[in-house]
Amino acid sequence: MGKYKIFVDGSSGTTGLRIADRLAEREEFEILKISAADHKDVHARAAVINESDLSFLCLPDDAAREVVPLLREDVRILDTSTAHRTAPGWIYGLPELHSTREALKTATRVAVPGCHATGFIAPVAPLVELGIIPKTAHLSVTSLTGYSGGGKKMIAEYEAERVNTALNAPRPYGLALHHKHLPEMAAITGLATAPNFVPVVADYYAGMETMIPLDLTALGISAPKVAAALTEYYAGQPMIKVHPLCEGTDGGFLAANKLAGKDTLEIFCLANPDETQMQLISLFDNLGKGSSGAAVQCMNLMLGLEETKGLAR
Repeated sequence: MGKYKIFVDGSSGTTGLRIADRLAEREEFEILKISAADHKDVHARAAVINESDLSFLCLPDDAAREVVPLLREDVRILDTSTAHRTAPGWIYGLPELHSTREALKTATRVAVPGCHATGFIAPVAPLVELGIIPKTAHLSVTSLTGYSGGGKKMIAEYEAERVNTALNAPRPYGLALHHKHLPEMAAITGLATAPNFVPVVADYYAGMETMIPLDLTALGISAPKVAAALTEYYAGQPMIKVHPLCEGTDGGFLAANKLAGKDTLEIFCLANPDETQMQLISLFDNLGKGSSGAAVQCMNLMLGLEETKGLAR
């Protein structure tokens, strides 16, 4: 067959650029283009998308919502914005969750997960699904990201000559406990209440470390049961690895940029000596499994290609 026609709508942003760079290395794709003038016209953009076999929407939420109603139903869409992650009729693009991989193979509307949300959902959703963590649980999560997660403006701010010395230190944000990833964190895990979530941006380029403390006594569960459940759930998955209970750290440390440049995600199951408390940690690249890598993985499945093709493991 001929080449797949692919369009990246919004290829000037961080995620769009990384997707475009990945696709440029692969011979099975023909990349559709649009002029700068036409890109300002939603109908012109929709026309290009409707010519494609698959298109990525790397747009602000409102722009993604604006163009979708103009698209043919059979054109495969991967939306990297927040706009459709909990919308009816859209598949949440985390293939490793039960039933999702098969659904992606025939899907035409797929929402690429948020980066912080991926780090929370990957360890928590299986435990809720299996009934180990109750849906009524109130969880907390802290997620550390490199500054590339803030897009081109933040990257430029961090990489310019430092005037703002606040950039030298980690900076928690979303301090009013209101973040755009919260709806998907609750909806996809099945929790009745979104977690108490604090994201933190720090002075390094890429990498994400999402930390979820569990009070095992209050939940009435054991650390070995949690670790065994996650190990079994993700057994054989090419892009997610679960470390054995209390193993895998670097002498008790875990650098948030350890998997920068990779498209994989690793889960650490760490407990205190008497196993009354536990911390689940997701480690990955916010630009990899947290955005463009996840989008490419979904694209491969949607087009019937080898799932890990073009991904760094």
